[in-house]
Amino acid sequence: MTRTLTSATRVMDVLPMLRPHDGVELYITVNPGSAFAAGLDDYLASLPGITVLPWREATRRSFDLAVACTVHRSMGQLRAPLVVLPHGVGYNRLVRQATGDDHSPVGLSRHELTWRGRVFPAVIGLSHGEQLERLRRSCPEAVPRAQVVGDPCFDRMLASLTRRDHYRRELAVGDGRKLVVVSSTWSKHSLLGRSPELPLRLVRELPVDEYAVAVVLHPNIWAMHDPLGMLREAEEAGLLVIPPQHGWQAALVAADLVIGDHGSVSFYGAALRRAVLLAATGELELDPQSPAYTFGQAAPALDLDGDLEAQLRSAAEPSRQAGLTALTERSLGERGHSARLLTKILFSHLAAVEAPAEAVLPVPYPDPVPVPAGRPTAYDVIGEAGPDGVRIRRYPVGPGHRGARGFYAVTAEESGLRRRQGAEVMARTVTVADPDPHTWLADTAGQLPGVGVLVAALAADRHLVRFRSGAVLEARVVQPWGQVPHDLDPVVLGAAVALWQAAHPGAELTATELVVHAGRRVEVRFTAGP
Repeated sequence: MTRTLTSATRVMDVLPMLRPHDGVELYITVNPGSAFAAGLDDYLASLPGITVLPWREATRRSFDLAVACTVHRSMGQLRAPLVVLPHGVGYNRLVRQATGDDHSPVGLSRHELTWRGRVFPAVIGLSHGEQLERLRRSCPEAVPRAQVVGDPCFDRMLASLTRRDHYRRELAVGDGRKLVVVSSTWSKHSLLGRSPELPLRLVRELPVDEYAVAVVLHPNIWAMHDPLGMLREAEEAGLLVIPPQHGWQAALVAADLVIGDHGSVSFYGAALRRAVLLAATGELELDPQSPAYTFGQAAPALDLDGDLEAQLRSAAEPSRQAGLTALTERSLGERGHSARLLTKILFSHLAAVEAPAEAVLPVPYPDPVPVPAGRPTAYDVIGEAGPDGVRIRRYPVGPGHRGARGFYAVTAEESGLRRRQGAEVMARTVTVADPDPHTWLADTAGQLPGVGVLVAALAADRHLVRFRSGAVLEARVVQPWGQVPHDLDPVVLGAAVALWQAAHPGAELTATELVVHAGRRVEVRFTAGP
Protein backbone atom coordinates (compact mmCIF):
# COMPACT_ATOMS: atom_id res chain seq x y z
CA MET A 1 0.00 0.00 0.00
CA THR A 2 1.22 3.49 -0.79
CA ARG A 3 0.20 7.16 -0.81
CA THR A 4 3.05 8.80 -2.76
CA LEU A 5 5.82 7.89 -5.14
CA THR A 6 8.27 8.13 -2.25
CA SER A 7 6.50 5.48 -0.20
CA ALA A 8 5.86 3.34 -3.30
CA THR A 9 9.56 3.07 -4.12
CA ARG A 10 10.25 2.11 -0.50
CA VAL A 11 7.67 -0.67 -0.66
CA MET A 12 9.69 -2.04 -3.58
CA ASP A 13 12.57 -2.60 -1.13
CA VAL A 14 10.32 -4.97 0.82
CA LEU A 15 8.57 -6.86 -1.99
CA PRO A 16 11.57 -9.11 -2.82
CA MET A 17 10.95 -10.74 0.56
CA LEU A 18 7.42 -11.71 -0.57
CA ARG A 19 8.08 -13.83 -3.62
CA PRO A 20 5.21 -15.18 -5.74
CA HIS A 21 6.98 -18.53 -6.09
CA ASP A 22 6.73 -18.88 -2.29
CA GLY A 23 2.95 -18.79 -2.75
CA VAL A 24 2.43 -15.09 -2.00
CA GLU A 25 -0.12 -13.26 -4.15
CA LEU A 26 0.68 -9.55 -4.41
CA TYR A 27 -1.62 -6.56 -4.82
CA ILE A 28 -0.95 -2.87 -4.44
CA THR A 29 -3.37 -0.04 -3.71
CA VAL A 30 -3.14 3.71 -3.30
CA ASN A 31 -4.43 5.21 -0.09
CA PRO A 32 -5.90 8.42 -1.53
CA GLY A 33 -5.63 11.99 -0.36
CA SER A 34 -1.97 12.96 -0.64
CA ALA A 35 -1.11 16.21 -2.39
CA PHE A 36 2.06 14.51 -3.67
CA ALA A 37 0.50 11.62 -5.59
CA ALA A 38 1.36 12.93 -9.08
CA GLY A 39 3.23 10.32 -11.12
CA LEU A 40 2.25 7.48 -8.81
CA ASP A 41 -0.26 5.80 -11.13
CA ASP A 42 2.21 5.68 -14.02
CA TYR A 43 4.89 4.21 -11.76
CA LEU A 44 2.61 1.49 -10.41
CA ALA A 45 1.44 0.60 -13.92
CA SER A 46 5.07 0.02 -14.90
CA LEU A 47 5.66 -2.62 -12.21
CA PRO A 48 5.55 -6.19 -13.50
CA GLY A 49 3.66 -8.97 -11.74
CA ILE A 50 1.62 -6.79 -9.37
CA THR A 51 -2.13 -6.18 -9.57
CA VAL A 52 -3.21 -2.63 -8.75
CA LEU A 53 -6.48 -2.49 -6.80
CA PRO A 54 -8.61 0.65 -6.44
CA TRP A 55 -8.74 1.79 -2.82
CA ARG A 56 -12.49 1.22 -2.56
CA GLU A 57 -12.10 -2.39 -3.65
CA ALA A 58 -9.13 -2.90 -1.35
CA THR A 59 -11.18 -1.78 1.66
CA ARG A 60 -13.96 -4.23 0.78
CA ARG A 61 -11.71 -7.27 0.67
CA SER A 62 -9.78 -9.08 3.37
CA PHE A 63 -6.04 -9.79 3.19
CA ASP A 64 -3.58 -11.77 5.25
CA LEU A 65 -1.07 -8.90 5.34
CA ALA A 66 -0.65 -5.26 4.33
CA VAL A 67 2.67 -3.39 4.15
CA ALA A 68 3.07 0.38 3.88
CA CYS A 69 6.10 2.65 4.04
CA THR A 70 3.99 5.50 5.32
CA VAL A 71 1.02 5.71 7.65
CA HIS A 72 -2.28 7.56 7.57
CA ARG A 73 -5.20 6.99 9.92
CA SER A 74 -7.50 6.16 6.98
CA MET A 75 -5.43 3.01 6.47
CA GLY A 76 -7.28 1.67 9.48
CA GLN A 77 -10.15 0.89 7.08
CA LEU A 78 -8.18 -2.02 5.62
CA ARG A 79 -9.12 -5.50 6.81
CA ALA A 80 -5.58 -6.80 7.17
CA PRO A 81 -2.79 -6.74 9.75
CA LEU A 82 -0.72 -3.73 8.72
CA VAL A 83 3.07 -3.52 8.96
CA VAL A 84 4.17 0.12 8.82
CA LEU A 85 7.75 1.08 7.90
CA PRO A 86 9.45 4.48 7.54
CA HIS A 87 9.95 5.98 4.08
CA GLY A 88 13.17 7.75 5.00
CA VAL A 89 15.96 7.40 7.54
CA GLY A 90 13.74 6.76 10.50
CA TYR A 91 11.15 9.29 11.71
CA ASN A 92 12.40 12.87 11.82
CA ARG A 93 10.19 15.48 10.21
CA LEU A 94 7.62 17.68 11.95
CA VAL A 95 4.59 18.31 9.72
CA ARG A 96 1.55 19.59 11.57
CA GLN A 97 -0.78 18.83 8.66
CA ALA A 98 0.09 15.14 9.02
CA THR A 99 0.48 14.74 12.79
CA GLY A 100 -1.98 17.30 14.17
CA ASP A 101 0.63 18.79 16.52
CA ASP A 102 4.01 20.52 16.48
CA HIS A 103 6.07 18.02 18.46
CA SER A 104 5.39 14.50 17.10
CA PRO A 105 7.55 13.28 14.22
CA VAL A 106 5.69 12.11 11.14
CA GLY A 107 4.98 8.39 11.43
CA LEU A 108 5.06 8.28 15.22
CA SER A 109 2.09 10.51 16.09
CA ARG A 110 -1.12 9.42 17.77
CA HIS A 111 -3.07 11.19 15.04
CA GLU A 112 -1.58 8.92 12.37
CA LEU A 113 -1.38 5.66 14.29
CA THR A 114 -4.91 5.49 15.67
CA TRP A 115 -8.25 4.83 13.98
CA ARG A 116 -11.50 5.16 15.91
CA GLY A 117 -9.60 5.42 19.16
CA ARG A 118 -7.32 2.42 18.78
CA VAL A 119 -3.82 1.80 17.46
CA PHE A 120 -4.42 0.01 14.19
CA PRO A 121 -0.99 -1.07 12.77
CA ALA A 122 -0.07 -4.60 13.82
CA VAL A 123 3.63 -3.70 13.62
CA ILE A 124 5.30 -0.29 13.68
CA GLY A 125 8.71 -0.84 12.18
CA LEU A 126 11.59 1.17 13.60
CA SER A 127 14.95 1.47 11.90
CA HIS A 128 16.69 1.91 15.27
CA GLY A 129 15.82 1.47 18.92
CA GLU A 130 16.26 5.21 19.65
CA GLN A 131 12.91 5.79 17.94
CA LEU A 132 11.14 3.76 20.63
CA GLU A 133 11.52 6.49 23.25
CA ARG A 134 10.24 9.14 20.87
CA LEU A 135 7.24 6.91 20.07
CA ARG A 136 6.65 6.53 23.81
CA ARG A 137 6.42 10.32 24.14
CA SER A 138 4.09 10.85 21.19
CA CYS A 139 1.87 7.75 21.34
CA PRO A 140 2.66 5.51 24.33
CA GLU A 141 -0.17 3.09 23.60
CA ALA A 142 1.57 2.19 20.33
CA VAL A 143 4.84 1.08 21.98
CA PRO A 144 3.82 -2.62 22.29
CA ARG A 145 3.39 -2.72 18.49
CA ALA A 146 6.88 -1.36 17.74
CA GLN A 147 9.72 -3.57 16.53
CA VAL A 148 13.21 -2.69 15.34
CA VAL A 149 13.53 -3.95 11.78
CA GLY A 150 16.53 -2.05 10.40
CA ASP A 151 16.47 -0.24 7.07
CA PRO A 152 15.94 -2.36 3.93
CA CYS A 153 16.82 0.57 1.66
CA PHE A 154 20.20 1.08 3.31
CA ASP A 155 20.86 -2.66 3.34
CA ARG A 156 20.27 -2.72 -0.42
CA MET A 157 22.78 0.10 -0.79
CA LEU A 158 25.30 -1.90 1.22
CA ALA A 159 24.64 -4.87 -1.06
CA SER A 160 25.22 -2.55 -4.04
CA LEU A 161 28.71 -1.43 -3.00
CA THR A 162 30.34 -4.14 -5.09
CA ARG A 163 28.71 -2.55 -8.16
CA ARG A 164 30.14 0.91 -7.52
CA ASP A 165 32.54 0.86 -10.46
CA HIS A 166 29.73 -0.35 -12.70
CA TYR A 167 27.42 2.47 -11.58
CA ARG A 168 30.20 5.00 -12.15
CA ARG A 169 30.69 3.75 -15.69
CA GLU A 170 26.95 4.10 -16.36
CA LEU A 171 27.14 7.69 -15.12
CA ALA A 172 30.18 8.35 -17.35
CA VAL A 173 32.55 8.97 -14.43
CA GLY A 174 34.64 5.85 -14.85
CA ASP A 175 37.44 8.13 -16.08
CA GLY A 176 38.53 9.16 -12.60
CA ARG A 177 36.37 12.23 -12.22
CA LYS A 178 34.82 12.91 -8.82
CA LEU A 179 31.05 12.51 -8.73
CA VAL A 180 29.22 15.15 -6.71
CA VAL A 181 25.62 14.21 -5.85
CA VAL A 182 23.42 17.20 -5.06
CA SER A 183 20.37 16.21 -3.07
CA SER A 184 17.34 18.25 -2.11
CA THR A 185 14.32 17.33 -0.06
CA TRP A 186 11.10 19.32 -0.42
CA SER A 187 9.92 22.52 1.35
CA LYS A 188 11.23 26.06 1.55
CA HIS A 189 13.88 24.95 4.06
CA SER A 190 15.49 22.51 1.60
CA LEU A 191 18.59 22.93 -0.54
CA LEU A 192 16.56 24.01 -3.57
CA GLY A 193 14.32 26.12 -1.39
CA ARG A 194 17.33 28.07 -0.16
CA SER A 195 19.51 28.00 -3.26
CA PRO A 196 17.70 26.98 -6.47
CA GLU A 197 20.67 28.12 -8.56
CA LEU A 198 23.19 25.82 -6.82
CA PRO A 199 23.10 22.95 -9.38
CA LEU A 200 23.83 25.41 -12.20
CA ARG A 201 26.61 27.07 -10.22
CA LEU A 202 28.25 23.72 -9.57
CA VAL A 203 28.33 22.62 -13.22
CA ARG A 204 29.56 26.07 -14.25
CA GLU A 205 32.21 26.44 -11.54
CA LEU A 206 33.68 22.92 -11.37
CA PRO A 207 36.12 21.85 -14.12
CA VAL A 208 34.39 19.23 -16.27
CA ASP A 209 37.42 16.96 -16.59
CA GLU A 210 37.70 16.65 -12.82
CA TYR A 211 34.09 16.66 -11.61
CA ALA A 212 30.66 15.43 -12.66
CA VAL A 213 27.50 16.64 -10.92
CA ALA A 214 24.29 14.63 -10.49
CA VAL A 215 21.12 15.91 -8.85
CA VAL A 216 18.68 13.84 -6.80
CA LEU A 217 15.39 15.55 -5.97
CA HIS A 218 12.73 14.34 -3.56
CA PRO A 219 9.73 12.87 -5.44
CA ASN A 220 7.50 15.53 -3.85
CA ILE A 221 9.40 18.15 -5.86
CA TRP A 222 8.63 16.23 -9.05
CA ALA A 223 4.98 15.95 -7.99
CA MET A 224 4.50 19.67 -7.39
CA HIS A 225 6.96 21.38 -9.74
CA ASP A 226 8.74 21.07 -13.10
CA PRO A 227 12.31 20.09 -12.21
CA LEU A 228 13.35 19.55 -15.83
CA GLY A 229 12.26 23.07 -16.65
CA MET A 230 14.00 24.43 -13.56
CA LEU A 231 17.22 22.59 -14.36
CA ARG A 232 17.26 22.88 -18.15
CA GLU A 233 20.19 25.30 -18.29
CA ALA A 234 22.20 23.21 -15.84
CA GLU A 235 21.41 20.06 -17.83
CA GLU A 236 22.74 21.67 -20.98
CA ALA A 237 25.95 22.40 -19.06
CA GLY A 238 26.32 18.73 -18.14
CA LEU A 239 24.17 18.17 -15.04
CA LEU A 240 23.00 14.55 -14.61
CA VAL A 241 19.37 14.49 -13.47
CA ILE A 242 18.39 11.26 -11.70
CA PRO A 243 14.66 10.47 -12.12
CA PRO A 244 12.58 10.03 -8.95
CA GLN A 245 11.44 6.44 -9.60
CA HIS A 246 14.87 4.82 -9.23
CA GLY A 247 18.56 5.50 -9.55
CA TRP A 248 19.30 7.76 -6.60
CA GLN A 249 20.54 4.88 -4.46
CA ALA A 250 22.98 3.73 -7.15
CA ALA A 251 24.10 7.33 -7.72
CA LEU A 252 24.80 7.66 -4.00
CA VAL A 253 26.86 4.46 -4.02
CA ALA A 254 28.79 5.85 -7.01
CA ALA A 255 29.32 9.27 -5.40
CA ASP A 256 32.50 10.77 -3.98
CA LEU A 257 30.84 13.78 -2.37
CA VAL A 258 27.30 14.73 -1.38
CA ILE A 259 25.92 18.24 -1.12
CA GLY A 260 22.55 18.04 0.56
CA ASP A 261 20.18 19.10 3.29
CA HIS A 262 18.12 17.42 6.00
CA GLY A 263 16.71 14.84 3.60
CA SER A 264 17.56 11.16 3.91
CA VAL A 265 20.04 11.14 1.02
CA SER A 266 22.59 13.24 2.92
CA PHE A 267 22.28 10.96 5.95
CA TYR A 268 22.69 7.84 3.82
CA GLY A 269 25.70 9.42 2.12
CA ALA A 270 27.46 9.89 5.43
CA ALA A 271 26.57 6.34 6.45
CA LEU A 272 28.26 5.16 3.24
CA ARG A 273 31.32 7.22 4.23
CA ARG A 274 30.89 9.76 1.46
CA ALA A 275 32.06 13.31 2.18
CA VAL A 276 29.01 15.46 2.97
CA LEU A 277 28.36 19.21 2.92
CA LEU A 278 24.99 20.64 3.91
CA ALA A 279 23.52 23.64 2.10
CA ALA A 280 20.50 23.58 4.44
CA THR A 281 19.79 21.90 7.79
CA GLY A 282 15.99 22.18 7.99
CA GLU A 283 16.23 22.53 11.75
CA LEU A 284 12.86 24.28 11.92
CA GLU A 285 11.03 21.21 10.61
CA LEU A 286 12.93 18.41 12.37
CA ASP A 287 12.29 16.74 15.71
CA PRO A 288 15.05 18.21 17.94
CA GLN A 289 15.43 14.78 19.56
CA SER A 290 16.07 13.04 16.25
CA PRO A 291 19.48 11.91 14.92
CA ALA A 292 18.70 13.84 11.73
CA TYR A 293 18.61 17.09 13.72
CA THR A 294 21.90 16.26 15.44
CA PHE A 295 23.42 15.33 12.09
CA GLY A 296 22.41 18.69 10.63
CA GLN A 297 24.16 20.52 13.43
CA ALA A 298 27.33 18.42 13.18
CA ALA A 299 27.86 18.13 9.42
CA PRO A 300 30.07 20.73 7.71
CA ALA A 301 28.07 23.52 6.09
CA LEU A 302 28.42 24.72 2.51
CA ASP A 303 29.06 28.45 2.28
CA LEU A 304 26.83 29.42 -0.63
CA ASP A 305 28.84 32.62 -1.14
CA GLY A 306 32.21 30.89 -1.06
CA ASP A 307 34.45 29.07 -3.54
CA LEU A 308 32.56 25.84 -4.24
CA GLU A 309 35.50 23.78 -5.48
CA ALA A 310 37.72 24.79 -2.57
CA GLN A 311 35.00 23.70 -0.17
CA LEU A 312 34.63 20.33 -1.92
CA ARG A 313 38.37 19.72 -1.64
CA SER A 314 38.27 20.62 2.04
CA ALA A 315 35.20 18.44 2.71
CA ALA A 316 37.04 15.41 1.36
CA GLU A 317 39.58 15.66 4.21
CA PRO A 318 38.80 12.94 6.80
CA SER A 319 38.96 15.41 9.68
CA ARG A 320 35.99 17.35 8.27
CA GLN A 321 33.79 14.24 8.33
CA ALA A 322 34.91 12.91 11.70
CA GLY A 323 32.05 11.58 13.76
CA LEU A 324 29.34 11.75 11.09
CA THR A 325 29.36 8.03 10.34
CA ALA A 326 28.96 7.29 14.05
CA LEU A 327 25.97 9.67 14.18
CA THR A 328 24.25 7.74 11.40
CA GLU A 329 24.43 4.60 13.50
CA ARG A 330 21.79 6.18 15.76
CA SER A 331 19.20 5.82 12.99
CA LEU A 332 20.43 2.86 10.98
CA GLY A 333 20.33 -0.08 13.34
CA GLU A 334 20.57 -3.79 12.59
CA ARG A 335 22.67 -3.11 9.51
CA GLY A 336 22.61 -5.98 7.09
CA HIS A 337 19.83 -7.76 9.00
CA SER A 338 16.62 -6.06 7.86
CA ALA A 339 15.72 -8.85 5.41
CA ARG A 340 15.98 -11.48 8.12
CA LEU A 341 14.00 -9.44 10.66
CA LEU A 342 11.30 -8.38 8.22
CA THR A 343 10.90 -11.82 6.67
CA LYS A 344 10.18 -13.25 10.10
CA ILE A 345 7.60 -10.55 10.83
CA LEU A 346 5.90 -10.67 7.44
CA PHE A 347 5.54 -14.45 7.28
CA SER A 348 4.22 -14.57 10.85
CA HIS A 349 1.03 -13.13 9.35
CA LEU A 350 0.96 -15.50 6.37
CA ALA A 351 -0.12 -18.69 8.10
CA ALA A 352 -1.09 -20.40 4.84
CA VAL A 353 2.36 -19.86 3.34
CA GLU A 354 5.56 -21.56 4.44
CA ALA A 355 8.30 -19.06 5.23
CA PRO A 356 11.49 -19.45 3.17
CA ALA A 357 14.20 -21.46 4.90
CA GLU A 358 16.53 -18.49 4.62
CA ALA A 359 15.76 -14.80 4.30
CA VAL A 360 16.11 -13.39 0.82
CA LEU A 361 19.38 -11.49 0.55
CA PRO A 362 19.14 -7.75 -0.20
CA VAL A 363 19.06 -7.18 -3.95
CA PRO A 364 21.55 -4.63 -5.37
CA TYR A 365 19.91 -1.64 -6.98
CA PRO A 366 19.61 -1.47 -10.78
CA ASP A 367 21.83 0.82 -12.83
CA PRO A 368 21.19 4.54 -12.60
CA VAL A 369 19.70 5.98 -15.80
CA PRO A 370 19.85 9.80 -15.87
CA VAL A 371 17.29 11.81 -17.78
CA PRO A 372 18.65 12.12 -21.36
CA ALA A 373 20.39 15.45 -21.85
CA GLY A 374 22.78 17.14 -24.24
CA ARG A 375 26.45 17.83 -23.73
CA PRO A 376 28.10 21.24 -23.58
CA THR A 377 29.29 22.56 -26.93
CA ALA A 378 31.43 25.43 -25.66
CA TYR A 379 34.03 25.68 -22.92
CA ASP A 380 35.97 28.41 -21.20
CA VAL A 381 39.55 27.10 -20.96
CA ILE A 382 42.40 28.06 -18.66
CA GLY A 383 45.74 26.37 -18.19
CA GLU A 384 49.45 26.57 -18.71
CA ALA A 385 52.27 24.74 -20.43
CA GLY A 386 55.18 23.82 -18.19
CA PRO A 387 58.11 21.42 -17.97
CA ASP A 388 55.83 18.51 -16.98
CA GLY A 389 53.29 19.11 -19.76
CA VAL A 390 50.15 21.14 -20.35
CA ARG A 391 47.62 21.53 -17.57
CA ILE A 392 44.05 22.29 -18.59
CA ARG A 393 40.81 23.16 -16.85
CA ARG A 394 37.56 23.46 -18.83
CA TYR A 395 34.32 25.08 -17.71
CA PRO A 396 31.02 24.84 -19.61
CA VAL A 397 29.78 28.01 -21.26
CA GLY A 398 26.07 28.72 -21.61
CA PRO A 399 23.52 31.52 -21.83
CA GLY A 400 24.41 34.55 -19.77
CA HIS A 401 28.11 33.77 -19.73
CA ARG A 402 30.04 36.98 -19.16
CA GLY A 403 33.73 37.15 -20.06
CA ALA A 404 36.13 34.28 -20.57
CA ARG A 405 38.59 33.18 -17.90
CA GLY A 406 40.95 32.20 -20.69
CA PHE A 407 39.87 31.32 -24.23
CA TYR A 408 36.94 29.53 -25.82
CA ALA A 409 37.08 25.99 -27.18
CA VAL A 410 33.97 24.77 -28.97
CA THR A 411 32.71 21.67 -30.69
CA ALA A 412 31.46 21.69 -34.26
CA GLU A 413 27.93 21.42 -32.84
CA GLU A 414 28.15 24.90 -31.29
CA SER A 415 25.47 26.98 -33.03
CA GLY A 416 26.32 30.44 -31.72
CA LEU A 417 28.04 32.33 -34.52
CA ARG A 418 29.85 34.79 -32.23
CA ARG A 419 31.22 31.96 -30.13
CA ARG A 420 32.31 29.99 -33.20
CA GLN A 421 34.05 33.02 -34.63
CA GLY A 422 35.66 33.95 -31.33
CA ALA A 423 36.90 30.47 -30.45
CA GLU A 424 40.59 29.64 -30.33
CA VAL A 425 39.83 25.92 -30.71
CA MET A 426 37.16 23.99 -32.59
CA ALA A 427 36.81 20.21 -32.59
CA ARG A 428 34.59 17.84 -34.52
CA THR A 429 33.90 15.11 -31.95
CA VAL A 430 31.98 12.72 -34.22
CA THR A 431 34.18 10.14 -35.93
CA VAL A 432 31.72 8.91 -38.55
CA ALA A 433 30.85 12.13 -40.32
CA ASP A 434 30.67 13.88 -43.65
CA PRO A 435 32.84 15.31 -45.11
CA ASP A 436 36.00 13.34 -44.39
CA PRO A 437 38.34 14.75 -41.68
CA HIS A 438 40.85 16.38 -44.07
CA THR A 439 38.13 18.12 -46.04
CA TRP A 440 36.34 19.28 -42.88
CA LEU A 441 39.58 20.75 -41.50
CA ALA A 442 40.29 22.64 -44.74
CA ASP A 443 36.72 23.87 -45.19
CA THR A 444 36.39 25.02 -41.59
CA ALA A 445 39.74 26.81 -41.69
CA GLY A 446 38.46 28.78 -44.67
CA GLN A 447 35.13 29.57 -43.03
CA LEU A 448 36.56 30.48 -39.61
CA PRO A 449 40.01 32.00 -40.15
CA GLY A 450 40.17 33.25 -36.58
CA VAL A 451 40.24 29.74 -35.10
CA GLY A 452 43.81 28.85 -34.18
CA VAL A 453 43.54 25.07 -33.75
CA LEU A 454 41.14 22.67 -35.47
CA VAL A 455 40.74 19.04 -34.43
CA ALA A 456 38.87 16.23 -36.19
CA ALA A 457 38.30 13.03 -34.22
CA LEU A 458 39.40 9.78 -35.89
CA ALA A 459 38.85 7.48 -32.92
CA ALA A 460 38.63 7.78 -29.15
CA ASP A 461 42.42 8.04 -28.94
CA ARG A 462 43.35 9.41 -32.42
CA HIS A 463 42.72 12.85 -33.88
CA LEU A 464 43.82 15.08 -36.73
CA VAL A 465 45.11 18.52 -35.71
CA ARG A 466 45.33 21.48 -38.08
CA PHE A 467 47.34 24.56 -37.16
CA ARG A 468 46.79 28.12 -38.27
CA SER A 469 49.73 27.67 -40.68
CA GLY A 470 47.84 24.92 -42.48
CA ALA A 471 50.07 22.12 -41.20
CA VAL A 472 48.23 18.91 -40.21
CA LEU A 473 49.48 16.32 -37.73
CA GLU A 474 47.95 13.14 -36.40
CA ALA A 475 47.79 12.91 -32.61
CA ARG A 476 47.66 9.49 -30.96
CA VAL A 477 47.48 8.67 -27.27
CA VAL A 478 50.48 6.68 -26.05
CA GLN A 479 48.81 3.78 -24.28
CA PRO A 480 50.49 2.67 -21.06
CA TRP A 481 51.57 -0.96 -20.94
CA GLY A 482 49.37 -3.23 -18.85
CA GLN A 483 46.76 -0.55 -18.13
CA VAL A 484 43.30 0.31 -19.37
CA PRO A 485 43.60 2.32 -22.62
CA HIS A 486 43.15 6.07 -22.33
CA ASP A 487 40.82 8.17 -24.44
CA LEU A 488 41.41 11.84 -25.18
CA ASP A 489 38.66 14.34 -25.79
CA PRO A 490 39.43 16.20 -29.03
CA VAL A 491 38.45 19.50 -27.37
CA VAL A 492 41.03 18.84 -24.65
CA LEU A 493 43.65 18.03 -27.25
CA GLY A 494 42.96 21.24 -29.16
CA ALA A 495 43.10 23.27 -25.95
CA ALA A 496 46.42 21.66 -25.00
CA VAL A 497 47.90 22.52 -28.38
CA ALA A 498 46.66 26.12 -28.09
CA LEU A 499 48.22 26.49 -24.63
CA TRP A 500 51.51 24.98 -25.84
CA GLN A 501 51.60 27.43 -28.72
CA ALA A 502 50.90 30.35 -26.40
CA ALA A 503 53.87 29.29 -24.26
CA HIS A 504 56.13 28.89 -27.32
CA PRO A 505 55.40 31.88 -29.57
CA GLY A 506 56.41 31.29 -33.17
CA ALA A 507 57.12 27.59 -32.61
CA GLU A 508 55.14 24.71 -34.04
CA LEU A 509 54.61 21.21 -32.79
CA THR A 510 56.31 18.69 -35.02
CA ALA A 511 56.78 14.96 -34.65
CA THR A 512 57.05 15.02 -30.88
CA GLU A 513 55.21 14.14 -27.69
CA LEU A 514 53.04 16.25 -25.43
CA VAL A 515 51.86 15.39 -21.92
CA VAL A 516 48.32 16.58 -21.21
CA HIS A 517 46.89 16.94 -17.71
CA ALA A 518 43.11 17.38 -17.75
CA GLY A 519 41.84 15.46 -14.77
CA ARG A 520 44.36 12.73 -15.54
CA ARG A 521 47.74 12.43 -17.26
CA VAL A 522 47.78 11.44 -20.94
CA GLU A 523 50.76 11.24 -23.27
CA VAL A 524 50.16 12.23 -26.88
CA ARG A 525 52.47 11.54 -29.82
CA PHE A 526 52.24 13.65 -32.98
CA THR A 527 53.20 12.34 -36.40
CA ALA A 528 53.26 13.99 -39.80
CA GLY A 529 51.55 12.46 -42.80
CA PRO A 530 53.40 10.60 -45.58
